[in-house]
Amino acid sequence: MRRSLKFLLRPTRHQEIALTACLEDHRQLYNAALEHRRTAYAKAGVSVRYGDQSAELKHIRGDDTGGQGRWSFSSQQATLRRLDKAFRAFFARVKAGRAPGFPRFKGRGWFDTVEWPKDGDGCRWDSQPEHPSATYVRLQGVGHVRVHRHRPVRGRVKTIAVKRESSRWYVVLSCDEVPVGPLPATGAVAGIDMGVASLVTTSDGVQVANPRHLAATAGRLADAQRDLAGKRRGSRRRRKAVARVAALHGKVRRQRLDHAHKAANVLVGAYDVIVHEDLRITNMTRSASGTIEAPGRNVAQKSGLNRSILDAGWGVFLTILSHKAESAGRKLIAVNPAGTSRTCSRCAHVAKENRLTQAEFRCVSCGHAAHADVNAAVNILRAGLALRQAAEAA
Repeated sequence: MRRSLKFLLRPTRHQEIALTACLEDHRQLYNAALEHRRTAYAKAGVSVRYGDQSAELKHIRGDDTGGQGRWSFSSQQATLRRLDKAFRAFFARVKAGRAPGFPRFKGRGWFDTVEWPKDGDGCRWDSQPEHPSATYVRLQGVGHVRVHRHRPVRGRVKTIAVKRESSRWYVVLSCDEVPVGPLPATGAVAGIDMGVASLVTTSDGVQVANPRHLAATAGRLADAQRDLAGKRRGSRRRRKAVARVAALHGKVRRQRLDHAHKAANVLVGAYDVIVHEDLRITNMTRSASGTIEAPGRNVAQKSGLNRSILDAGWGVFLTILSHKAESAGRKLIAVNPAGTSRTCSRCAHVAKENRLTQAEFRCVSCGHAAHADVNAAVNILRAGLALRQAAEAA
């Protein structure tokens, strides 16, 4: 199987300057290639493809040996393929009748990754294997950069990417042929209900807390954004204010990821089969503001709910859970969540009045009382097991 691993880089000051220059030159290459395509089609009706632009790279590098010529040819091809992918996605959306969204030029804050498509071609993972304690990655034009490798790398390193997040630099490895290590069977199954009060509630009654990382940082974020609003565009002070806001958001993102990994590890270690809701988070967090002609209702309440859902990080958690379940040989089943919170898990009676409050469930038919999230998780588990049984019988 394939896995991606992300490690913090520890560049020296000179290496950080070189990494910044590498990222900037790749951004300019991306924008120049986009302008080339736009101009060729607007002036002559000619569609420029990836192959045409890749063939011109040799001349570009030869004319700019101190700039574009410093970096790996393969990494520059990967940047051009990234643009080509954006155009292919654009035409696919046009063909499907969706809002197309033409590829845009990348500003300094919107281009943060450079990729090397093959380990050994302009880059080398573990470039100093004889070093007794540290790990290094070699990048053409940058040198041997120290890596904070916090866990072993298994499988064969296929691609290497460098990503900037605020003031931090990371290396991202894509590894093939990663050995799968199935966990021993437990014989246990569980349904999980996603929530805001608790991130996860299982059908066994176990609740995983929702730390609300964004809410905890809201005060400092508000101060930082007010400070940013008062800075003049293009000034050095504004750049520092932007960096402060980005650093706070980055910390929240890392906290959310860390909690999601730990919660997913617990579930994968405890259950052989995990059933979850097939949530459409984009639809659930759509704004209720409406239009001028037809304004929405309860806009403030819906905005608060949307913020709480996004702060909980349901999508991040379910993605991580899926990857860990696959790696551990566990079965993950997604079911339609419609009606699970209003259905009695004992008698299957469905009524809006069954759910008295956010936390309390009492069936108006049979009188069954339970925590609302536990009741929903039991219904989710039952639906998932029915789907598995139907699939096995087919």
